[in-house]
Amino acid sequence: MPNTFQNITKQVKQVAVLLKLDKATVKKLITPERVLFKEIAVKLDNGKVKKFSAYRVQFNNARGPYKGGIRFHPHADLAEVKTLALLMAVKCAVVDIPMGGGKGGVMVDPKKLSFKELENLS
Repeated sequence: MPNTFQNITKQVKQVAVLLKLDKATVKKLITPERVLFKEIAVKLDNGKVKKFSAYRVQFNNARGPYKGGIRFHPHADLAEVKTLALLMAVKCAVVDIPMGGGKGGVMVDPKKLSFKELENLS
């Protein structure tokens, strides 16, 4: 089953055909400039340390600095974060905000953390 990023790149390619975009432009549109992965260790209120997988994806800063927040969700994965970053880049371009697209994601259920734990993770 295709992931969310495969779905959005398929849609971009379909639109690119209608707009008669060349392959180099399409590749630039669907390829992130930077993908970061990190295991973040957080000291919990009970004194134990827990690690959380985190991603940051940055798409096309030709229009300005990267814009996008952090998604905290137990199923946040790289494909989803890449999709959201690409969509942020498109959204900024469509409404003429001079920024590129970025997004972060952390695999965590924020409802299971205290305010202090979530603040430390952030």
